[in-house]
Parts: sequence; structure tokens; C-alpha cells
Amino acid sequence: MLKISVEPEVALIDVERRITISGATPHSKITVQSLTNRAGFEWTSEAVFEADAQGVVDLTRDAPLSGDYQGVSAMGLIWAQHHGREGMLPQFNKDLSQPLETVLTVREGEKNADAHLIQTLMADGVTREEVRVNGLVGTLYRAAGDQPAPAVMIMNGSGGGINEPRAALYASRGYHALALGYFGAEGLPKYISNTPLEYFEKGLDWLRETVKPKDDFVAISGQSRGGELVLLLGSTFPEKVSAVIGYVPSAFVHGGQAAADPQFGRDGPCWLYQGKPLTHIWDNNRFASWKPYDDGEQPRRNSLAMHTALADPEAMRIARIPVEKIAGPVMLISGGDDGAWPSDYYSLLVQSSLLAAKHAFPVEWYNLPEAGHSILFPYVPATQIVHAHPVNGNLTTMGGDAKHNAQANEASWQAVLKFLQQATADKN
Repeated sequence: MLKISVEPEVALIDVERRITISGATPHSKITVQSLTNRAGFEWTSEAVFEADAQGVVDLTRDAPLSGDYQGVSAMGLIWAQHHGREGMLPQFNKDLSQPLETVLTVREGEKNADAHLIQTLMADGVTREEVRVNGLVGTLYRAAGDQPAPAVMIMNGSGGGINEPRAALYASRGYHALALGYFGAEGLPKYISNTPLEYFEKGLDWLRETVKPKDDFVAISGQSRGGELVLLLGSTFPEKVSAVIGYVPSAFVHGGQAAADPQFGRDGPCWLYQGKPLTHIWDNNRFASWKPYDDGEQPRRNSLAMHTALADPEAMRIARIPVEKIAGPVMLISGGDDGAWPSDYYSLLVQSSLLAAKHAFPVEWYNLPEAGHSILFPYVPATQIVHAHPVNGNLTTMGGDAKHNAQANEASWQAVLKFLQQATADKN
């Protein structure tokens, strides 16, 4: 009898599954399809396999003959999912306590069988609290249990909003996690322009006071502009930041760029400190130009413009984030085909600055040469590479391809968990 099985059937979203088909005709061609309802939208994938001499297909061993992904990938049917619509669609249910349920269907001729693959974002005991206090806007996910736990504060990039999925997953892995919004969410400015760093200092203080983290450990984690931000915060408030995790970060202060308030323009200030704008790399830069982006073919590649600014050493010197002031371990994650900005080069500069300063803490750089800008976390669809920017609306490519971005999602998350485990152990 034809059968498809998933082991384990129910687990956290970052757990790889073993998907196997048995009972097929030896050496027959079978089709496997996936269907997931994500926030009301259907995402699907399909692949065709050849059964072995025992009538078995094992996705941890076998590559498809054809379909939506190539090569051996245990979770290829998940990361290769697509929705067939224009624009970006959410990958998670609005209520993160509701798991993502994928139906897997195998067909051989007239025979078929189904199985379910259920991904959760909130482990048993994790709780969610909205934060609307003292001007802060975010969501706190508390790790399960009554014992003290370390904490992480998470910031999004130029898309704005509140990164609840990542906070839920951090909490599920044992960290109190505050997803802190700073623009692009209800109760916050619409744009990134003129964001005061003191807002995040207040967030760090509130998080410490509220969850009383184990060993007073509070890491900060940010993506893209959030990656730039966490390096800035670690440099500006070193006594309040225990560790820094920068996903596709920048080594330099940048202006408002794609998420800027039109009143100030993309070359206007992004970050303020003590009421003054931080000098960014476009300020008085002799060579910085938006022309390669503005005149580029669709979908546009923002990194082409970013490279022009790197021709002015003096502007780079002034706008460089003084990462040597960070008083804790630093982890950098980058993609070699980053369409937004050269996060691999930026990460190299950050690492070099820290090593040259004989940084007293571990420095890790995890570069994925063929990945793009959208390095998220594992076993989610990696097919949304080209999209209209959520703030300025320009059609933009983030770079990479689904296969390599999916590999980066998986590998980087495991590296982050290992990094945090070591950082918290060293704090003892």
C-alpha cells in the first residue's frame, strides 16, 4: 500500500523532518505535492521522484527527477513553495500560536496517500505579551519555565514592523525575546528617518527590568538596516549589550534610503543620537550615486548604488561604525550575492576592525557566497526574492536563489543558536 510518512510529524519550525514514501512500485515515477495555508493564502510545491528497488523514496537521500527544486534536500518541498501571485505574501499565520499545517500528497498512477507536516513557532509554555509602555512598541515572548533565562532584543530592517516570528522562535529556544518595532507599525512613525538611538536604549533597559535575564545577559539581533542598527547600538551602549547578531549588516551608517520620509529624502538622516543626526556614508561623498539603481534594469539592485559610495575613503572613514567599542561577542551573517548592499564586504570590514583592535570577545562571520539578502530562518519558503519594497514600492531583487537562500536560512540559524549558547556560557 502506498504510504507517505513524516518524522516527526509535529515539531518547531527549525526542526528538519524525514519524509519517506513506501509501498510504491519498484522504480516507478511518483509525484509528491505540498500545500500549506499561510495566513489565508495557499502555497504549493511539487516534485517527481523515482522509487528504488524496494518501492521507497527518502527525501533525505533522493533528489527529484523534476519539479520545483533540484538536488537532495530533506525539506525541499517546503522551501520551494510558491504562491503564484504578485507581490509579497506573509509566510506565517497572524496568530503565531497557530501552527503551519502542510498536507503532503503522493501519487503513483491511480494510487495516492496523504500525510501532515506541522510546524510550530511557539513551544509549549512560551507566552506572548504586547508592549505599549513608555513609548515602546513591540511584543515580548517569554521563554517557558520559571527559571531565569537570557534575553534577546530583535529589530527589523527597512520594511519596518515588528518581527514577532523570530522572537517567538528565540523564546522557543530558551530566550526571553522582545521584538521591538521602531517604525512602520501602529503607534510608530511611518518612516525610518530621524530615529533616535535612545529609543532602543530605553528598550534595553525595559527588557532587563521586566524579565530580569539570567546573568544580566541581553543580546541584540537585527536584519539588514536592523543589522546596521545592532552594530550601532553595541558601539553606542556597550555596557548594555551582551552580544551582537547582525544579519546582512552594514559596516557604515546609512541615510534613510528606501524607507525614508519623502520630506527628508533618501539621503536625509536615518539615526539620531543626543538630538543630532549621525553622519552617514552619502554625506559629502564625492562618488556616491543612485544612478546605477535608478537607471538599472528591473528588478532593481540596490547594491549597485551602494558600491559607488565605497570609492570615497574619507566618507567611509567618517561614517564607519566604531565597532571596536562593542563589549561582547559579535556574530555576522552575510550573503555573497546580496542585492540590497554588499553585506559580505561590510561584514569583512567589521571583522577586520574588531580583529585589528584585538577585540576581547569572540568574533564570528558566517558568509554564504551564493545567498542573497533575505537570510531568515529555516524551513520557510525561500522563493520571494523579487518584490516591491514595502515602503517606497520599487521593484527590487534581494539576490541569491531559492536553493542557496534556503541553505543559508538553515545553516545561519543553527550557527546563531550555537553562538548564543557559547556567549551565555561565557557570561557565567
